[in-house]
Amino acid sequence: MLRSWLVMLLLAGVLLPQESKQKTPPARKQQQQEEAPPEEDEALKPKEFSFNPLEAERDVRVGNYYFKRHNYPAALSRYQEATKWNPNMAEAYLHVGETAEKMKDKATAKQAYQKYIELAPDSKEAERVKKKAGGS
Repeated sequence: MLRSWLVMLLLAGVLLPQESKQKTPPARKQQQQEEAPPEEDEALKPKEFSFNPLEAERDVRVGNYYFKRHNYPAALSRYQEATKWNPNMAEAYLHVGETAEKMKDKATAKQAYQKYIELAPDSKEAERVKKKAGGS
């Protein structure tokens, strides 16, 4: 008998709080959302680059990892980022050129090779790269 009364009271909503009493009205919810400042997603912000040779070296290492696994778009992205961290890093430009060549992007490869030659004209790779820069 007691059990049936409890069931009836539960069904009637006497013992359980009414949902409509707890919920915020839709108009008020919208007002609260408008008042709250928008969330800022750090990933959407443009990356700011300043001279950081350690980050450049790190990006070259990660780029090498992707290059060895034939993930050329990821490798190219890392090498290009390395050139932004350290614009005088000839090695990064050489890797950009080699990766762009693999991706059949001759314009990017030629540009990267020219920059490499500008930065390291006396390197042991310079002659080979000069041929590629002129012939690409």
